[in-house]
Amino acid sequence: MEKVGKLFVFSAPSGSGKTTIVRNTLKHFPELIFSISATTRRRRANEVEGNHYFFISENDFKVKIEKQEFVEWEIFYDYYYGTLKSFVDEERKSGKSVVFEVDVKGAVSIKKTYPEAVLIFVKPPSIAELKKRLVKRNTETEEDLKKRFERADMELEYEKYFDYVIENDNLQQAKENAINIINNELNKEINNGSASN
Repeated sequence: MEKVGKLFVFSAPSGSGKTTIVRNTLKHFPELIFSISATTRRRRANEVEGNHYFFISENDFKVKIEKQEFVEWEIFYDYYYGTLKSFVDEERKSGKSVVFEVDVKGAVSIKKTYPEAVLIFVKPPSIAELKKRLVKRNTETEEDLKKRFERADMELEYEKYFDYVIENDNLQQAKENAINIINNELNKEINNGSASN
């Protein structure tokens, strides 16, 4: 029986340091593939099409929803975000494990479709610290910041649905925790595989 890749799903309120932790994890495990989401939001100056996101029109996104081409999709700050099923299934069949960086509802949706997915929640040490980080990074408009603050409370309620929780009080420690989780899960797969033979 061919080895099927694992799924690692990272989620967190905006400003928790999730993206930094995910990038570090991918550098540490070059064999992991990053799942690129499709979105209807505008491309930021530092973003590359097909590298950070697949930027598509709202109309195209809705067509893909109707055709059930997404593993998960959500409306997030008035924009659509989603993960394409074809991308995930092709990578897994080739034996590659996939890392996701999605919102909390998307993570729960992935778990429903793929119960074996490993959900990892990154949380800030406090809401006050989260707000401070969001303001400091200076990438959102005042309106977008307000929406992110309002959403953070809801997102933190989803912690209970995740397999692992990393509190990002110390970034270096949080990075190490993520690496340890992935290591343990990949080794578990190897051990289980050898035990079942």
